[in-house]
Amino acid sequence: MPFDQLTFLPAGMTGEMLAVYGFLTGVILLFAFDVVRVDMVGLLVIVLLPLSGLITPGEAISGLSSNAVVSIIAVIIIGHGLDRTGVMNQVAAWIIKISGRSQKRMMTLVAGTVALISSFMQNIGAAALFLPAVNRMCRQLNVPVSRVLMPMGYAAVIGGCITLVGSSPLILLNDLAGAWWGANPDLIAHQPYSPFSLFSVAPVGIALVLAALAYFVVLGKWVLPKCAPVADACTLLNHDLECTYGREVSKVFELRVPSDFYTRRLEELELRPKYHATVVCISKHSGRYRVTEPGRADVIEPDDVVGIVANEEHVRNLAQDMGWILEPGLNRLSGVLSVDHAGITEAIVTPRSELVGKTFHQYGFRKKLRVNPLALYRQNQVILENISEIKIQPGDAVLLHGEWEKFHLIRQKPILAFTEHLQGEILYPENAGKALACLAMALVMAMGFNIQLSISLLAGAVAMVLTRVMTLDQAYQSVDWMTVFLLAGLIPLGLAFEKTGAAGFLAASLTHLLHDLLNPVTLFLLVGALTSAFTLFVSNIGATVLMIPLAMNMAVQCQADPRMAAMLVAIAASNTFILPTHQVNALIMRPGEYRVKDYVRAGTGMTIIFMAVVMFMLWGFYGIAA
Repeated sequence: MPFDQLTFLPAGMTGEMLAVYGFLTGVILLFAFDVVRVDMVGLLVIVLLPLSGLITPGEAISGLSSNAVVSIIAVIIIGHGLDRTGVMNQVAAWIIKISGRSQKRMMTLVAGTVALISSFMQNIGAAALFLPAVNRMCRQLNVPVSRVLMPMGYAAVIGGCITLVGSSPLILLNDLAGAWWGANPDLIAHQPYSPFSLFSVAPVGIALVLAALAYFVVLGKWVLPKCAPVADACTLLNHDLECTYGREVSKVFELRVPSDFYTRRLEELELRPKYHATVVCISKHSGRYRVTEPGRADVIEPDDVVGIVANEEHVRNLAQDMGWILEPGLNRLSGVLSVDHAGITEAIVTPRSELVGKTFHQYGFRKKLRVNPLALYRQNQVILENISEIKIQPGDAVLLHGEWEKFHLIRQKPILAFTEHLQGEILYPENAGKALACLAMALVMAMGFNIQLSISLLAGAVAMVLTRVMTLDQAYQSVDWMTVFLLAGLIPLGLAFEKTGAAGFLAASLTHLLHDLLNPVTLFLLVGALTSAFTLFVSNIGATVLMIPLAMNMAVQCQADPRMAAMLVAIAASNTFILPTHQVNALIMRPGEYRVKDYVRAGTGMTIIFMAVVMFMLWGFYGIAA
């Protein structure tokens, strides 16, 4: 039976509305029970909605060309460009320097910084720019990324409430409220409309950011996902390499040399023959100078910090015999020796390699290639001692430790053939200025010339390719297509929610039901709750366009300030934490390995706190009950 012929529906409801509510329920159930991947949910929505006749095929695929989706693609490319030029490395190093090894301090700094950036830049852009830096910091400090990405994402959403240019609903606020004001002169006694200024919402936005930070600092232990124990960041060998080479060179350790140590050269210490230990880094003069490929002539001096690859038993014996202090983890050398920056890999000597017939010492292996040989594998035998003096033969396997970037450079030469996938990539710090200029151009176009955000960011991404910050193939590979198709499917669902009148019917029904109970405070609570609910399923712009006229009309009836009601709607349109339907929540879902229940657990408390803070600020700071 066609939707419009259903006779059992309540007055005012149509069959199309019922079908949309059914689709909405189905999507929520698919999310909740993880029946299929979230991007497949998006694809199912794109296919089934036009087949049901609720929207046209063109509307069903409109999400792929929407401002939000194009903006996400562009800003991910820009973020990748900033990351491969080392810009985000500097940001990560600054945050780590201030936060030390404190997970809470790092989370607070990251979330606070992203919230600040989000106040003048679209929240999806701020979150996407910080994704690479957060992943790197978490690996470096051995912190589960899921414990940081969700607070960062929520802070990015809330940070958009600090200024009138931080989020789309607030950008629309003056236009929508002014249009209602001009269309209803009798209701406001022909008073002129007083537009909101750039920082009119700042008190509410700042209070929300502080409340969100406090929420995760105090309750993060319980509301954030319970993560499996993180693998030891000092462990370097994977299972295959460990089976071949054993556990003699399995971990990296940091040792501090006491001030009374007698200065000696490495070859005098005989660390490799005695302890099967390889010195891979020496930090001198409080970290102002580092030797990252130390040779036999390099010296160990008092107060040096030494990075050593060995196993725990041998390194403890070494520390005891030498009088050195074994640190519990990587501290001063965390930036140099973390698994994100450096590690162990295996390479095979090719028949045409210039190494053949020479020893590592004769070739000047460390100084030329800037990596450290740890072990040699030849004829089913692992050789750990005196490998620098053994003549290399074709087919020898060499276990190496070094920076991932150096391994990528070696791969371009016909010397060694790597047996494993290399992590990381080559950084091009000389292109950092170009990358920052591309980002600045995109921001100036969006904020200075009022060009649509998607076009501005896409221009910045294209500029990254044209200025050779990255290749076009690298730009394509950097995009997280799972996030793209998730959002592309949710956008047409929101469109169907608006087009069929399902959102308006629900709002009008609730308003009529609670009309006798409304006063300024309860009205604002109802408006905030409705807007928060709609923005979970409808685009925040759609929820704002729907709710601002309704809220202003209801405010006049309750003798409340209609301007404040409009501002409440624009702020509450950012109260979208319970489901991964907001573009920022969708962006962090895959990198954080979150499931819908994780958003429900953390987002429920955040949603309640958001509304409580907004209501308190509107009551105490703006006087809505007056």
